[in-house]
Amino acid sequence: MKISIIITTYNSQEWLKKVLLGFSVQTVDDFEIIIADDGSTYETKAVIDSFSARFTHPIIHVWHEDNGFQKSLILNKAILKSNAEYLLFTDGDCIPRNDFVATHLRFKEEGFFLSGGYFKLPMTVSKLIKEEDIINQNCFSISWLKGAGLPISFKLIKLIKNYYFNSFMNWLTPTKRTWNGHNSSGFKKDIIAVNGFNNDMKYGGLDRELGERLDHLGLLSKQIRYSAICLHLDHERGYASPEIWKKNNAIRAFNRKNKVIKIENGITSVDSPKM
Repeated sequence: MKISIIITTYNSQEWLKKVLLGFSVQTVDDFEIIIADDGSTYETKAVIDSFSARFTHPIIHVWHEDNGFQKSLILNKAILKSNAEYLLFTDGDCIPRNDFVATHLRFKEEGFFLSGGYFKLPMTVSKLIKEEDIINQNCFSISWLKGAGLPISFKLIKLIKNYYFNSFMNWLTPTKRTWNGHNSSGFKKDIIAVNGFNNDMKYGGLDRELGERLDHLGLLSKQIRYSAICLHLDHERGYASPEIWKKNNAIRAFNRKNKVIKIENGITSVDSPKM
């Protein structure tokens, strides 16, 4: 298969269903989906099982018991279960446009990772999106979103689907080409080379930290924020705290200063992680 898509989730069945619907109508189908489940209840498995017949390859459900926020650990477990040489990472609250996977495949290149973004929706609009709106792609229409109550803003230009315009905006945007957990991809061998995600990090910057180590490895990054489009559904973030942010920022600062490439507590520590 051409690509493995790793989707993180935690007890968000309504949103995960919408995300899987988005992947079920992609313009390419030679991919596998791996759900990196950070300890959800049985209801999440029921959603995954309900989609089993919609994809060319079986969905792989990677799960561990709920022990607080362990996104890095479940991502590392998912990476080890992946079967493709190229990996695309996104979240269980981001609905992909139907060319999302094809766009990542079109831009992939040895020596690079891809940096995508998202278009963030308020809760009211997130709730209004129905199955048919995803299947027929109405939810990516500016006019449909405006009709659903989305305020007009400059950010709506992200949803314009034009190769030349999107390429120009990717070049023009001042947004840094970082590794973003909701929309980034890279070669599995490169992610393995830096020992994957840092199990010492909780919520806040863990995705960026991986990208910084890929940069230390010598990789460059491509900006595809206006080409690979996904809609970010609103949700609460009860797992953040100033103490965790302080610890994570200290880890990132140390790794940047010392040009750290391969962290100790990563993929190789999955069987006996340091928690």
